[in-house]
Amino acid sequence: MSKSLRIVFMGTPEFAVATLDALLKSRHTVVGVVTVPDKPANRGLKLQASAVKEFAVQHNIPVLQPEKLKNEEFIKALKALNPDLQVVVAFRMLPEIVWALPEYGTINLHASLLPQYRGAAPINWAIINGEKETGITTFFISHQIDTGDILQREKVPINDDDDAGIVHDKLMALGAELVVKTVDSIADNIIHPIKQEAETVLKAAPKIFRENCKINWNKSAEEVYNLIRGLSPYPGAWTEIANDKGDKTSLKIYKTAKSLATSLPMGTIAVNDKNQLLVGCSEGSIEIIELQAEGKKRMKAVDFLRGFPINQKNWKAIS
Repeated sequence: MSKSLRIVFMGTPEFAVATLDALLKSRHTVVGVVTVPDKPANRGLKLQASAVKEFAVQHNIPVLQPEKLKNEEFIKALKALNPDLQVVVAFRMLPEIVWALPEYGTINLHASLLPQYRGAAPINWAIINGEKETGITTFFISHQIDTGDILQREKVPINDDDDAGIVHDKLMALGAELVVKTVDSIADNIIHPIKQEAETVLKAAPKIFRENCKINWNKSAEEVYNLIRGLSPYPGAWTEIANDKGDKTSLKIYKTAKSLATSLPMGTIAVNDKNQLLVGCSEGSIEIIELQAEGKKRMKAVDFLRGFPINQKNWKAIS
């Protein structure tokens, strides 16, 4: 008879919920969930639970929300759940006292083909860098982040028109399946961990800040296109535009197309005879398809142009 493991699940965002749901439907038993404390959100600053907590509460799973992961009361409560294995998806860096607690250790799901793209934003950076494929990896957590022994991996193509949201959803669904497959293999003692081999060039995936999201129009249309789709829909690439009257405003740009045959000076904004909104790059131009003006909702470029006559005041994008 196949062995059933007692699992404590650790995660925070929507990406992690699919895996938690898959584990609930597996032969294993989720005995508890660890997630972040509720945080004030929106204008009313009402406390907002994480997506993982909301799902756990709906399914009557005990929830732990420690402020500090080395807290004695938390460790005591974690031990009381008596997990055989812990599964981590999009959570925090764990201290050894936590990840070494279960008999079978702690596994993590990472949204890249490790050892490439270790870090907080692997989906975004893979697209920004123009990769043609990415994937997901399950691995045992060890002392250094994202460096533990690899358990299983699955590759996923990145299509030329995929943005971060599309790749996120692909990996979320496939990752849930891979985690259950990995847990089954651990329970059946047929898993074969492989040490992460050092590759010549390792590409990192650090946390993304606002300055990473500003568009540099001095780069090629290909590079700008990849940056915009790699940051769409969240956190969103942005640019500042100004005109010869000294007016300035910011735009978030969500969807574009490469217009390699159209040549405009870098940063020059123009509307062609097809009512397409174009910005010049170092090689080719970018057609803006969907954007969000400061203080406005996300909209199609054609709708934006109805209320914002770009050609009248010589607007330019600032790098």
